[in-house]
Amino acid sequence: MTNIPETGRTPRVQIRLVIIQVIVFSMLLTLGGRLWYLQIRNGDEYTDEAKSNHVQRVVRPAVRGSILDARGVPLADNETRLVVSAGRTELMKMKDKGKAVMTRLADVLDMTPKEVMDKIRLCDSQTPRPCWNGSPYQPIPVTLEATTQQALQIRERPEDFPGITAEPTAVRRYPAPGKARTAQVLGYLSPVTDEEIQKAKDSDSPHLRSDQVGRSGIERTYDKQLRGKAAVTSYEVDNLGRVMGQTESDPGVPGSTLVTSIDARVQAVAEYELAAAMKQVRGETDKITGRKYEADSGAVVVMESRTGRVVAMASQPDYDPNAWVGGISATDYSRLTSESSNYPLLNRAIQGQAPAGSVFKVVSASAAVRAGYDFNDKYDCSASYSMGNRSFANFESKGHGPITLGDALKYSCNTVFYRLGHQEWQRDGGMKPKKDAHDWFYKTARDFGFGAETGIDVPNEVRGRIPDRQWKKSFWEANKDGWCKQGKKGGTYVEQIAYESCLEGNQLKAFDSINFSIGQGDVLITPVQLATAYSAISNGGTLYNPTIGKAVISPDGKSVDEIEPKPHGRLPVSAATIKDLDNGLRSVVEAGGTAAWRFGGWPQDKIPMHAKTGTAQVYGKQTTSWFATYTKDFTIVMTISQGGTGSGASGPAVRNIYDAIYGLDKEGNQDLKKALLPRPQTGLPKVDKDGSIDAPEIKPYVPVPEAPDTGQAGPPGEVWMGGRTL
Repeated sequence: MTNIPETGRTPRVQIRLVIIQVIVFSMLLTLGGRLWYLQIRNGDEYTDEAKSNHVQRVVRPAVRGSILDARGVPLADNETRLVVSAGRTELMKMKDKGKAVMTRLADVLDMTPKEVMDKIRLCDSQTPRPCWNGSPYQPIPVTLEATTQQALQIRERPEDFPGITAEPTAVRRYPAPGKARTAQVLGYLSPVTDEEIQKAKDSDSPHLRSDQVGRSGIERTYDKQLRGKAAVTSYEVDNLGRVMGQTESDPGVPGSTLVTSIDARVQAVAEYELAAAMKQVRGETDKITGRKYEADSGAVVVMESRTGRVVAMASQPDYDPNAWVGGISATDYSRLTSESSNYPLLNRAIQGQAPAGSVFKVVSASAAVRAGYDFNDKYDCSASYSMGNRSFANFESKGHGPITLGDALKYSCNTVFYRLGHQEWQRDGGMKPKKDAHDWFYKTARDFGFGAETGIDVPNEVRGRIPDRQWKKSFWEANKDGWCKQGKKGGTYVEQIAYESCLEGNQLKAFDSINFSIGQGDVLITPVQLATAYSAISNGGTLYNPTIGKAVISPDGKSVDEIEPKPHGRLPVSAATIKDLDNGLRSVVEAGGTAAWRFGGWPQDKIPMHAKTGTAQVYGKQTTSWFATYTKDFTIVMTISQGGTGSGASGPAVRNIYDAIYGLDKEGNQDLKKALLPRPQTGLPKVDKDGSIDAPEIKPYVPVPEAPDTGQAGPPGEVWMGGRTL
């Protein structure tokens, strides 16, 4: 074997090494150049492309929890509908701002292009309804009532409808069981706004852009519990919209179920009877003004006397809350917010204010006892009471001579309370009040809960007004400049009043206290305040926060959070005085009382009834009708603005509500099979293992025909013609 010299291999190896070095160097140079090109020359471009690989969130809104009555009947629930929505952000990126797509969509949905475009325009102070007041970044519903054929056309032609979706969606529904709308109690929903999203961002219940939130009623109070938590799945996508992978997933939680103390059957009766009473009154003539009664608004509250739970609450005028579902139309929005419709969105039970009239006399009787007067002493019930050159007369009663405070309630004797109110004003120093002035009448009114919120679990309750010395001073300071500018001594009536108010408007005068003693003057109360006070008399003195929510039940039915009644105080009188008030109010519906004619045949021995009528004078308007009543089980208060007298306008309707509750005919015979609620509802609806609740069926209310009016009997001391109080 021939040996190859070592020096013979060296050049080859060297050449190979050089070649390898050249190749490696070239590769490094190429790689370096490419890196320079990517990072320096086109760095910004590729940075932008990398940023376009981002996370997209797919949100499936939570199914909102149902609102049930005390027996499990749905007052608000959800139904599946085919919803066509438009992605406004995507449409606005198009050259024509999506007009072509909207035109094609309008043709499919049998709408005009303008109707479709109006649906997706954003609301502001200048934009009329319809418009979208939610986030511009979430899909905007165009219709909630698409047919299957319409949805298929949209889904099968995605190239013609970019940014448009057609999906089955759970939509809010207000079924009005038994024709009980319960509108102002339930409230309504609308889309969450960007401001609300930002505000709730760091809270324990943040909003998503897809959320619908409660705007009024218990939809608002219990919004957090009802709303639930939306399901959110996050995907990483590139700039072409291709999914690169799933990053995280939150399954979400449906909303909880809210059980209320409302009984849909009683609610239906209350709504019907209130509307019927107002309609009846409008056909009658006000003998004072010679005009037909306007009966422009009213309210009724049915409350459990021993707990403060609200069984029914109706307000007129009312509305259909379904009008808000999917976005309210311009016509509906105008009707609900216009003066000509008298603002149906207002819940007159908690927002309607008026002078109290004679229903306030339970306060004045209690104030007199606190001031040292004996309830059962005799007080002069003269036909009128004079102070200087002014005379104050009885309205619903004539003179009865010396009577007790209980009889003053029975006959609704104004002059007894005029005299007591005037005497207390004098004892407190009159125009120059003592430093230790008791002001028993005003203090007692506040201690009964007037002039303050009751604490009901419905938003936007008003406080009413108790015009005591402090209020007079504050009101004068706020208005004195205008009064002093307008006032003129010896001028017109208005100018003279302004002149006197400028000089003395901060003083509590004798006639202020005289008027206050019968719930007149500047005093204002609400129906729910009156119901709370009369419930307290019924239950022995406890003032409860009125409540509508009864329990919150988790979606699976395993967790039940009951909402217990909460007292906020007690009446400021002894048990003996409460008993005296109770007896006095019972006599109002018995022989000779101002409400006796409305309770003929009532089984007073089995179901004792107590009542007080009230007819409040309102400056520039017809009188307001008040009727406050209670049994041991329930308290019912009704009021009708510009409706005449208490017993005349509201009395028949309140009697009919009680008859339906207890199953009574007009002769007082009870049929428990027909009774809607012979005793307050206890317990909660039965929840199945899957969290569902079997709701009982509700039949529409059929009123019992009224016996024909003969005009032969009427309330003591009232003008009686044609079967009605005038």
